[in-house]
Parts: sequence; structure tokens; C-alpha cells
Amino acid sequence: MEHLVLVLAVVGLAGIGAQWIAWRTGLPAIALMLLAGVVAGPVTGFIQPERDFGPLLKPAVSIAVAIILFEGGLSLNFRELRQVEGAVHRLVLLGVPIGWFLGALACYYVAGLVWPVAILFAGILVVTGPTVVLPLLRQTHIAARPRAILKWEAIVNDPLGALCAVLTYELLRHAGAGISVAESIARLAVASLLSGMMGYGAARAIAWAFPRGHVPEYLKAPTLLVAVISTFVAANLLQEETGLLAVTVMGIALANMKAARIRDILSFKENITVILVSGVFVVLSASLDLGVLHTFEWRFGLFLVALLVFVRPATVLLSLAFSRIPWRERLFVAWIAPRGIVAVAISGLFALKLGGLGYNDGATLVTLSFAVVVATIVAHGFTMGVIARALGLRSTEPPGVLIVGATPWSTALAGHLRAIGVPVTVADTSWPRLAPAREADILTYHGEVLAEASGEALDLHRFAALAAVTDNEAYNALVCSEFAPELGRDAVYQLGDAAGDDPHRLPDALRGRALFASGLGVEELHDRMAKGWTLGSVRLDAPDFGAVRRQLPEDADMLLLVRRGGAIRFFSHASRPAPEVGDIVIAYAPTMRLEVAPDWTTAPDLETEALPIHAGSDR
Repeated sequence: MEHLVLVLAVVGLAGIGAQWIAWRTGLPAIALMLLAGVVAGPVTGFIQPERDFGPLLKPAVSIAVAIILFEGGLSLNFRELRQVEGAVHRLVLLGVPIGWFLGALACYYVAGLVWPVAILFAGILVVTGPTVVLPLLRQTHIAARPRAILKWEAIVNDPLGALCAVLTYELLRHAGAGISVAESIARLAVASLLSGMMGYGAARAIAWAFPRGHVPEYLKAPTLLVAVISTFVAANLLQEETGLLAVTVMGIALANMKAARIRDILSFKENITVILVSGVFVVLSASLDLGVLHTFEWRFGLFLVALLVFVRPATVLLSLAFSRIPWRERLFVAWIAPRGIVAVAISGLFALKLGGLGYNDGATLVTLSFAVVVATIVAHGFTMGVIARALGLRSTEPPGVLIVGATPWSTALAGHLRAIGVPVTVADTSWPRLAPAREADILTYHGEVLAEASGEALDLHRFAALAAVTDNEAYNALVCSEFAPELGRDAVYQLGDAAGDDPHRLPDALRGRALFASGLGVEELHDRMAKGWTLGSVRLDAPDFGAVRRQLPEDADMLLLVRRGGAIRFFSHASRPAPEVGDIVIAYAPTMRLEVAPDWTTAPDLETEALPIHAGSDR
């Protein structure tokens, strides 16, 4: 028992540690989790999943995959389908059968599997899998359309791949029982339809019960989790592996029901999914037997090459032929197809079942499935950013700043950021208030940023920080609270001091970090504007703020600094960024003349006047 507790701790540490290292270094998290599992399992022998978890291993992995697919379904919004020009429909309706056919040819003629096993394994390989695709998309900032295509394909095709394998197995099992192919297909189709209806019904029940107060707030997340598991198990009772279809339909349906109030528990679902992806991937990697490398034949290597450079590209290019998707996006999607947990788990399941039917090649599935996972993770994980950049699908500009609230001060700040090469967008609900920003050629967004559709229109992946600077501090706090889960609590800022002993102030958990180390508030900002204060910029020639202070008036407030590589660091009540040579500091002070570089690459020594702020506004 003590060893099992220790194993669980090591699994969690290895999985989350790998994700943290990936965040710090930019390396693919999936590759690091795979490495961590191999080290903890076959290399050191500390984790042996079959020994440590016994009969609980397979059901635990199955439930974890179901929850991951459900959470992935929650991220699918039908509005995204309008962006992808029918690509998702083509990759599902055409891509699955084309990929299945081409994969079967590769399994038979290249890998040397017998036809029944080749067809079954090819069905499994039509999946790409959210457990690997979503972490890669999280780390790689690519264009919105190929991102949406890969995300939808990964989540929708995952259960379809399982159903392809189930269909093949059922045909093999019933072949000697006198049951026709048509009857086997009809049985699976009916079971799949019922499972889909079961998932949709569960989503409708949740969407009806939650807004009407039939479930208390503190029980909503546990109720949803139990509902997902129950739906998965109930659907599997109808037909094995149809539970994955049921929970995927449940997630997609719930995400697109306007009556469903689930935004407040999405963070919980995302957190538990991160833990499950990390844990399950480490456990499955730890179960890899290095002894299978001795059975790895040269033709298996050729099979991996065929899968990477022929099967996947041909499947995507044929499916998207004559579509309106640009060629560079087709080529990018054609290359990216990493496999993960579902492929390994389903292969292991059917390897045992095929052995019971007398197919000896079933044992080869485990070796091949792990080889496919490792090869695709390495090939696609380490080249995704490179290929996206080469095809012009990855932004070359640094992440920018979203400023919520069009005021004279925020427009001046946006102009200063733009002058030093930082992408910036000013958002406001008032078209007239945005006029000065538009006239200054600053990118603007007209609309309510808290509206559900705004997240898609703004594309939050473009922003490294948010500053809420409207005249309403409570609204600023609401904006920061809403965007903190997406951008990070350390990346949302607002006007107003969060420190102090005022019992009437908003708690830190409900607001963003305060702009300026002094926590300058809205009223005080307006007073300083009336006195003629301005924003100015100065470059650091030494890693010392003392030199900057000597160039500024005594009562000046430093607002932020921009690193040479474009990274943005704000001064706040909670943090003071460490200075580095070449940093550009933006400060707010009485009228002054400062040295400022509009762009590191164009005018490094230019001197300009600080931008003045006029108290009037265009309303």
C-alpha cells in the first residue's frame, strides 16, 4: 500500500514536472512526459503499472480517456466550423475511410500484418487524439483556422477510430457464427446511435438542471464528473468502446447549449484534464517493455515512414481536394497527426482479443502502437513550430497587450507600445471613444470583451497581457477575473490599488494585479492627467533602475518594461521585474524629454518627446 501511494506521487510529480519543464523551455510536453514514463518504468523499474495497479489499470485508463474526450468536446464551438470552410466535415466523412484504407494497405504490404489485423490496426490509426494535439496547440501559436481544424479532428475522430476497430473485431468474431457483414454493421450503427443519443440526453439534463438551481453550486463540478463517468459506462454496456462516442457528443452538445451555465466549472475540468493527461501518459509509457525492441523488425521502421510521409499526407490532401482551404494550411494539417493515449489503450485491448480469436499478429499491435506514438510525437512535436513558421502560419511578432477601455490615457499608452514594436489592441464598447485610437492607426476591437463571441474574434493567443483601464474599477476587476484563467492571473492588470487595509476593497481573488507599483487609481490618474502628466520611454544601458530613476522626476511611476525579445513585464503592487540591459521602460510622470527607441531594429538611438495626453475625449 505504501509503495502504491509512492507510485502515485511519482506519477504526478513526473507528469506535472514534465509539463512545467515544457512551459519553461518550449519543448513538447508530450515528448517529455513520454521520456519521464520510460525512465520511471522500464529504465529504473520503479513503476510497473500491471504490478502496481493490477486489475484497476485498464478501467482507470478508460475512464481517464473518457473525461479527457468530454473536456475536449466542451472546447468545441460550432461557430468555429464557419471558419474552417467545411474542412472538418471532409476530414471526418472522407478522411476516416481514406485513412483507414491507406493505413490498411501500409499495415499489410509494409508492416507485414495479416489482413484482419491490418484492417483493425488501420482503424485505430485514424485517430490523432486530443491528449497529444491539444498540448501541442497550447505551446505553438499558429493561425486560427488550422488550429481549429486540428482540434476538431483530434476530438471527433478519436471515438470514430475506436468504432472502426470495434467494427472490424465484431466482423471477425461473427464471421464463424453465420452473421452477415450487413448485420454486424447494423448492430454497431444502432449501438452508436443509441450511445450518441445517451450523451446528448445527459447534456440536456445537465443544461436543464444547472441553471434552475436543482444542483447547488458546490456540487456542480462533482455532479458533472459523475455524469460523464456514468454516461461512459452506460454506453459501453450497449457496445464496447461506444462510451467514447457518448461522452464526446455530451461535451460538444453541452458546449453549444446556450442554457448551459458551465463556464464557472470549466477551470476545474481543465485542471483535472491536465492531471489525467499527465498521469495516464506517464503510466502508459512506464508500461512499455523495452524487450519488445528485440522484436522490432526493419519493416516496422519502413511502416512508420510510410505512415508519416504517405498515409497521413495523402489522406488530408485527398479529403481537402477542391476545398477553399489554402494550400499552405492543407500541407500543415497533412503533416501534423501525433497519436497518443487512445491508440495505445485500444491497441492493447484488441491485442488480447485478437489472440483469443487465433490471430498471432495481435501481439505485434502493442509494439507497433508504441512505435507509432513515439515516432509521431517526436516527428510532429519537434517540427510543428518549424513547419508552421516555414509555411507562414505562425506569428513572427511577439505576443502583445490587450487594453480594455478606450480613454485618452490608454490611447497614449497604446501609441507608446506600438512605437516600440509591441502589438497592441484597444477594446471598447463605444465606437466614438475608439476614434482617437483608429486615427492613430492602432488596432481596435469594438464590442463587449465579456461576450462569449469576443474570445473567438479577439484570438487571445495573440496576447501576453491584459490591462483593464476603464473608468469603472469594478468592471476592470470583472474583466480581469474573466480572462485570468485564459491568460494567467499574473498577466491581467487593472487600475486601482489591490493592497491596503480598506475593508470595502475588492479581494485579490476577484481582481487583477494593480498597474504601477503605487497602485494608481482611476481618480488619481485623472487628476494627474489634468496636471499635464505624460507617458515616456527610456532604455536601460545597465541592469540598474537607479540610472532610470535619475532621469525621471522624483514622483514618476514606472508602468512596464519591454525586453529586447519583446517580452512585457508590468510593475505592480505584487511584482517588480528585474532589469536587464536593453530593456525599454515606460513611465508616467510630469512632462519630460526621454530617450526612446520606437523599434529595436529600425531606430535604436532616436530621441523623441514623450507623448502628451489630452484630458478631453471623443465620446
